[in-house]
Amino acid sequence: MRRRAPEDEIRAYYRALLNVWGNQHWWPAQSRFEVIVGTYLTQNTSWTNVEKALANLRQARALNPAAIAGMRLADLEPLVRPAGYFRQKAARLKQFVEFLNTKYGGSLTRMFRRPAEKLRPELLALNGVGPETADCILLYAGGYPAFVVDGYTRRILARHGLINLSDRYDDIRRLVEGALLASQAVKIPPEVSPTAHKPSRMSRARRSAAAQRYNEMHGLIVTTGKLHCHKHAPHCEGCPLKPLLPRGGPRDTLPYNEVNR
Repeated sequence: MRRRAPEDEIRAYYRALLNVWGNQHWWPAQSRFEVIVGTYLTQNTSWTNVEKALANLRQARALNPAAIAGMRLADLEPLVRPAGYFRQKAARLKQFVEFLNTKYGGSLTRMFRRPAEKLRPELLALNGVGPETADCILLYAGGYPAFVVDGYTRRILARHGLINLSDRYDDIRRLVEGALLASQAVKIPPEVSPTAHKPSRMSRARRSAAAQRYNEMHGLIVTTGKLHCHKHAPHCEGCPLKPLLPRGGPRDTLPYNEVNR
């Protein structure tokens, strides 16, 4: 029996995951700047560690561009230390704020008025910002319709035989975006799933229908990766995507460098 087109498969994944787990309330943050800080801090570490660093910044009243700009690097580093690579990440946060101040007068509102096709290359030119981080900033902080391709996305789609792990980031992004643009509306369960983050100001922010689908899909993929589609061995029992696996089960995949590919 011939499989459906990849776009049809992805739409089926979206419906299956959303029907079981509902909205995962990404990104869990109270402001756009907190989202941006989180995208830098989450590189190469767990979200639990990011939350500790964010709590430090919150306590120091440093979750705003002016505070980061006015803070010595030596004072910022210990605040973000729980997220790992703290010297590197502190320097990159300072660089982003310098970029924001120089290019957009310190205004995120002004920055996010820039068309995505012009803003994305500017973000990618910053040290430490790859395609995944740039699209996280665009989608979760700016509300642009940009799907985020992370390591979980590659792993799940590769194990289902829809892509190869080595496929280009932008090719995978366009595949998922095109599939979800044509997706019919899915009724989201009203109750908050135990897999979801607590709803926040940013997770509830108004956005276009396309951006909302990309937001929901990425959050659901992250949940699937954490609970079932582990890096070295999938745990398919109980996964909403198990009935959609190709005949013969998940494809073998090798461990993959998942940072900003």
